Amino acid sequence: MAEFLDLEAQDAVRMPWNVLPGTKSESAQCVIPISAIYTPLKPLPPTTPVLPYSPLRCRNCRSVLNPFAIVDYSNPNNKIWICCFCLQRNHFPPHYQGISESNLPGELFPHLTTIEYEDQNLAASAAASSPIFLFVVDTCVIEEEIGFLKSSLLQVLGTMPENCLIGLITFGTYVHVHELGYGQIPKVYVFKGSKELTKEQVLEHMGFLANKPKPTIGVIAGARDGLSQESIARFLLPASECEFTLSSIFEELQKDPWPVPADQRAARCSGTALSVAAHLLGICVPGSGARIMAFLGGPSTEGPGSIVSKTLSEPIRSHKDLDKDSAPLYHKAVRFYEGISKQLVHQGHVLDVFACALDQVGVAELKAVVEKTGGFVVLAESFGHSVFRDSLKRVFQSGDYDLGLSSNGIFEVNCSKDIKIQGIIGPCASLDKKGPLASENVIGQGNTTAWKMCGLDKTTSLCLFFDIVKKESPDAIAQSANNLFYFQFLTYYQHSSGQMRLRATTISRRWVAGPGSVQDLVAGFDQEAAAVVMARQVSFKMETEAEFDPIRWLDKSLIHICSRFGDYQKDSPSSFSLSPRFSIFPQFVFHLRRSQFVQVFNNSPDETAYFRMILNRENVANSVVMIQPSLISYSFHSAPEPVLLDVAAIAADRILLLDSYFTIVIFHGSTIAQWRKAGYHQQPEHQAFAQLLQSPRDDANSIIRERFPVPRLVICDQHGSQARFLLVKLNPSATYNSDAPPAPGGDIIFTDDVSFEVFLEHLQRLAVQ
Repeated sequence: MAEFLDLEAQDAVRMPWNVLPGTKSESAQCVIPISAIYTPLKPLPPTTPVLPYSPLRCRNCRSVLNPFAIVDYSNPNNKIWICCFCLQRNHFPPHYQGISESNLPGELFPHLTTIEYEDQNLAASAAASSPIFLFVVDTCVIEEEIGFLKSSLLQVLGTMPENCLIGLITFGTYVHVHELGYGQIPKVYVFKGSKELTKEQVLEHMGFLANKPKPTIGVIAGARDGLSQESIARFLLPASECEFTLSSIFEELQKDPWPVPADQRAARCSGTALSVAAHLLGICVPGSGARIMAFLGGPSTEGPGSIVSKTLSEPIRSHKDLDKDSAPLYHKAVRFYEGISKQLVHQGHVLDVFACALDQVGVAELKAVVEKTGGFVVLAESFGHSVFRDSLKRVFQSGDYDLGLSSNGIFEVNCSKDIKIQGIIGPCASLDKKGPLASENVIGQGNTTAWKMCGLDKTTSLCLFFDIVKKESPDAIAQSANNLFYFQFLTYYQHSSGQMRLRATTISRRWVAGPGSVQDLVAGFDQEAAAVVMARQVSFKMETEAEFDPIRWLDKSLIHICSRFGDYQKDSPSSFSLSPRFSIFPQFVFHLRRSQFVQVFNNSPDETAYFRMILNRENVANSVVMIQPSLISYSFHSAPEPVLLDVAAIAADRILLLDSYFTIVIFHGSTIAQWRKAGYHQQPEHQAFAQLLQSPRDDANSIIRERFPVPRLVICDQHGSQARFLLVKLNPSATYNSDAPPAPGGDIIFTDDVSFEVFLEHLQRLAVQ
């Protein structure tokens, strides 16, 4: 896979098919769609320059000049370049006149297929360039949780950039908007939680219209519509000016004072609070990079967006309720939050959700808003949990582990005329820019060639789906000279420095067609990217298609792929073999079938939504770990080494480190656990044992430091109750009803699931038919 990783290092693109089927019918036979996983802001190699001028665009298709353009240097006074997408001839402007084959501008260097432009004329205004954070804090939680949340918020307050603007809303039964620009006496605007509010009502109630007549058309929005800086600065203040006021408010933060009967849930108006937050940002700072950071400690029970009634005897919706359509408030809440998502996308603002409760808080309903605005989601059991505390710190951390937060992105795609764009699954929202390149077959956010990305960071990844529309016969194709498809991804965004930038990535892929093309397709197959595309697709289908059977769909797809690309004699399973390019793919599908993206049993709708949202925004390397966790073994006999994700990996004298992305498990074999309990590692003569215990801890810590959201760390022993975190991920090759006994010191799994070996036998039998 080395060459695919090299391509990713250069252009941040991974494609399942790196040699493409050339016709519509051949692409249909490939089962896995023609697709690409692209990370727009993946850090560029240090040698890549940032060009200090605007890009040169084709006057026909608006694509950006790139190394694949054909340049005619012959006429010294009138140099021309031909666009590789539409073959339009374009003249170079006067300031390019000095170029020659030995004096190329940066964008024509053959190795710079990804390049970034920084237009000096387009520096954002000072207000728009400073990051804006509006905290929305739930106070309907117990005193202990309020204490945990207070200490976390006070901690990050000290680490926030001084120029960033901060605002605060707290809510319980009522919504309280805090006026920070009036530090002498705390001043708060209160809204009733059970009421749906409009932008005009918020404008009027919060005194934005006090000294000026109400406009006859439209609504006042920001400084450009005449809203004074003083009235904005009442609610959004630079961190350096409001740190003391905010600290005092956080110090005195108390549990919602309204009494809650013993048989009822607290009246919590999360929907109204988020709606007021969206209106406030829309009034004060439209079009700038602002984030609403919502800290939710329980389900919304009051006003619009409620997910459950106040009566405690009524349970919160489960997957079964959603399947049977017996969750009365679900669709209403989803519609309400979809309205907020449209508003936030229009304003260019992001919603981040930190959901910390033992119960569900409504992440499933909020999924559309978080995903379309490119926000973060963090799910933990308590505000005191390290998953929440450390993840919140990471958002404001600078240096090596900086998340690279950027805002106001617009993402556009251009491609050769024989390909169309079906859509994107990922954190973005369609801009409805229809054109000849938009396909009628839609996957995800389709019917457009441009998408809005309100918030994006270094690992935000989009999965793009393409439609091959060539219909010619293979003979006609064989005669055509140029057998390359071109793709160009343009990301226009506001860098964390406040500068507006454009990143252009232009790639080409060879296409093949006709009888001998199978070997070429196999040679260009990237099985990791294919598994991730399948995972995003199956998750999307489970949410959007009624009566969809994910296991059947995955199995049918895998059988089709194996029968098309495997080597075998018909009806002879024993003769079946797969090329090394495909050999791990069945294993990925086996683990995907058993993963939390497909198996919703034992997970709440909130957890399932959380797992899928993170899958839909992460790059290939991280997504593969979610699908098929990595397992490393530590023992006295050998250096740490990767082992098969199988119950046979368990041994009494081994420590195992499992990384399943959301959880990291350090699992001590029974003998190691006994020695540790006996305290041998504290005795000077057992230094080697102390090092063996420490080694997986160090490796786990280095994974935790780099990852966002921060994973949960579970340290457990063989036969202990928490060993389930490891066992559930292992291939059950030894179960309670296996014929062979487990190896001495090994383990068995109590399950009726089939093992990978049985799965493979069935696959071979069906593929050769």
